[in-house]
Amino acid sequence: MTVSSSPEPTRTATGLDRRSVLKAGALAGAAVGTSTLAGQAVAAAAADGGAGGGATHGAVFQHGVASGDPMSDRVILWTRVTPSPEATPGSGLGGPVVVVWEISTDPNFSTLARSGTETTTADRDHTVKFDCTGLAPDTWYHYRFRVGDVVSPVGRTRTAPRDDAMPGRARFALVSCSNWEAGFFAGYRHLADRDDIDAVMHVGDYTYEYGVGEYAGKGDFVHRPHDPPHDIVTLADYRIRLAQYRTDPELQRLHAHVPWYCTWDDHETANDNWLHGAENHDPLTQGEWAARRDNSHQAYFEWMPIRVEVRDGAGSVYRRLRFGQLTEISMLDLRTYRDEPPSMFDGRAIDDPNRVKTGAAQFDWLADNFRTSTARWNVIGNSVMIAPVLVPPLDPQVGQALQDVIGLPQDGLPYNADQWDGYAAERRRLFRVMQETGKNNFVFLTGDIHTSWACDLPAAPADYPGAGSVGVEFVTPSITSKNIDDILNLPESSGVSHALQEALRGVNHHVRWVDLDRHGYTIVEFTEGYAHADWFALTAKEDPNAGVYHMASWRVPHGTNLVQPAGQLP
Repeated sequence: MTVSSSPEPTRTATGLDRRSVLKAGALAGAAVGTSTLAGQAVAAAAADGGAGGGATHGAVFQHGVASGDPMSDRVILWTRVTPSPEATPGSGLGGPVVVVWEISTDPNFSTLARSGTETTTADRDHTVKFDCTGLAPDTWYHYRFRVGDVVSPVGRTRTAPRDDAMPGRARFALVSCSNWEAGFFAGYRHLADRDDIDAVMHVGDYTYEYGVGEYAGKGDFVHRPHDPPHDIVTLADYRIRLAQYRTDPELQRLHAHVPWYCTWDDHETANDNWLHGAENHDPLTQGEWAARRDNSHQAYFEWMPIRVEVRDGAGSVYRRLRFGQLTEISMLDLRTYRDEPPSMFDGRAIDDPNRVKTGAAQFDWLADNFRTSTARWNVIGNSVMIAPVLVPPLDPQVGQALQDVIGLPQDGLPYNADQWDGYAAERRRLFRVMQETGKNNFVFLTGDIHTSWACDLPAAPADYPGAGSVGVEFVTPSITSKNIDDILNLPESSGVSHALQEALRGVNHHVRWVDLDRHGYTIVEFTEGYAHADWFALTAKEDPNAGVYHMASWRVPHGTNLVQPAGQLP
């Protein structure tokens, strides 16, 4: 397939221009006459990498394959080719390459469901990414790519059930916060060994932007140094960093194993970023914020298997997906459009109804999704925690009096104002929308804070359970990024962590369970009767061969908005 060039773009204040999005999503026409030369260059690269021959992929497909955003008749397919040894990610080198793709229900590809070609160039960092349409619903497929005689690894993907079908279950792996320098991605290995998951949901911090040693593992130990070694800013920087992460064998295996739903958090760009800046962005040394943001977004669009929406001429990652009538999935972007995070003591900012986390357009889109959805479960891919965590929750009258006198937040002091707690007025507005729908089926799936939580979502934090719950939230731990024991350089599950856990639950009664120390992932299953989460922990993130063990299980019966302890799913 060839996508024609787009008209001259206009650039907005909130994202990439249309041309950049289309470069990232589908290459504008490369000349057919260069394909033979490009094929020769790829063959030379394979030979140079020790991977020549008809059934090997070696250095040509060294970043693996991936799929994502499955719908009932289509799925995004992805790979990257290295057409010559010097055409490394971010280099801008290398000519056009014509890539053949094939997809089949048969792992041996004896019959093909679909096939075609894509042309890629250095303009899109030699990534190949397209929407493979015309597929059957609720079907597992195998796919591969080919350049000349060089064949990629084989990937496995699936389509979603028909929108009007009610599947017996949907089982997703929930992951977040995979810092290259902080440990090894053994959690991905254990997920790739499972044959019972339909998709992976990655809710942010897929990569980290820091330079070497700026944010590493326990005791600031660097397990694997970042490339480039500096804080990344340019388009080349972001491409190189994403490419480095995609050389991890466990990450490659999991991408090739099942399709992914992805959204970004802050570290794909810069720490605690917001509409006009970030906590660790210095305009004097790193240039304009908008340029850095657009660089990171373009690289993400190129390298991640997501279906990019174009809104107001700019690339956007908030989008809606379905798994039949069982789940409607709203993937959010809680960084690009938000106001600057306030101080935890600045109640007037936290409770200001004009300050936003989602941005006006995204809020209206989400509220409309909630009102119109006919799915059994409304599932929200949510990068930062929405359940209140306050010290302590305050009665509204007391909170209002304290705000009037000394400016404290109405609901109580948040322990982390970067979360939804820093945007309490908008959260209250969203909770009202959820209540007004009359649907008791909202499940937020969250990452960001490197720790594990099972929470009800209280209509009034200081009056729980009296005022009721509007939904539930399952928060997955980090794959490797620092949590409490790492920050304090203490043994895992120390007395300090246990005391903090009990203190948080003691004052926030809607927090049903929390673990502050362990790393791993969560399996979330949806059926007509329940939404269920199993948390799994790694024996040691510092060990690439780490084992895994079950940590906890919580379940919400449909229509209750209340999580309860449960046994592990088979």
